[in-house]
Amino acid sequence: MDTSHTILVRVESLPLDGLHEVEAVLDGDAESLIVHRAADNRVRAWLNVCPHAGRRLDWAPGEFLRSKEGLLVCAVHGASFELAGGECVAGPCRGEHLREVAVHCVDGQVRLGAAPEAAS
Repeated sequence: MDTSHTILVRVESLPLDGLHEVEAVLDGDAESLIVHRAADNRVRAWLNVCPHAGRRLDWAPGEFLRSKEGLLVCAVHGASFELAGGECVAGPCRGEHLREVAVHCVDGQVRLGAAPEAAS
């Protein structure tokens, strides 16, 4: 199934260095995703699931905890994730990673899936 046209959110609605929760269908299942727009405008997305215990990372739907250092903190067990690559740098799942979901930006929209190949 081609998901490259599935629009998740408009880029302008994502604050720089902000976290945003969206729902998307992946492999036929509805999933909660975390979308992050870095200070350099790069947009990344991960499943909203902590690798430690399989629970959501947000403390309330769409509400995420951040450390003083800007890390994403799991509301359940305190695992801390850096946002450049989703690696757990502190807590019970240190060294594991959030499961990245491919997204790309086009026409001011964050879309699900890898960017389509450019026409030659």
